[in-house]
Amino acid sequence: MPFSVKLLPLAATAADPGAGSMLPSIIMIVAMIAVFYFLMIRPENKRKKEAEDMRNSLAVGDDITTIGGITGTICAVKDKTIVIETGADRVRIEFTKWAVSSKGTQTAEDTPNTDTDDKKDKNKSKPKESDKDAKKDK
Repeated sequence: MPFSVKLLPLAATAADPGAGSMLPSIIMIVAMIAVFYFLMIRPENKRKKEAEDMRNSLAVGDDITTIGGITGTICAVKDKTIVIETGADRVRIEFTKWAVSSKGTQTAEDTPNTDTDDKKDKNKSKPKESDKDAKKDK
């Protein structure tokens, strides 16, 4: 017993210096969690809320794009689904509301550049030299 009584004051004095150095570590961990929250979690929650608000405000006549890339005009809105009309042939497709990625039409910035395709088409319409020679031989 006398031996354990002698160690008790030593253990108490050894714990005091360690307790003071714990505070900066705790402050650093809390600061890292705060930075993580403001840079990662909060912006993601804002995006989710904006997307949910957009999906809840869909109305007949709105142009939309789905997450699969299908574009069309809304012709019916139900509780959890919408019916859109696509293309000139007026095909109607029913989607769940969560499948809508954006509302509105695509701008010129969103569409791919087709200048190279136009040049290829122009070259196809021009007759080649060999074609001209073949017509002369006939």
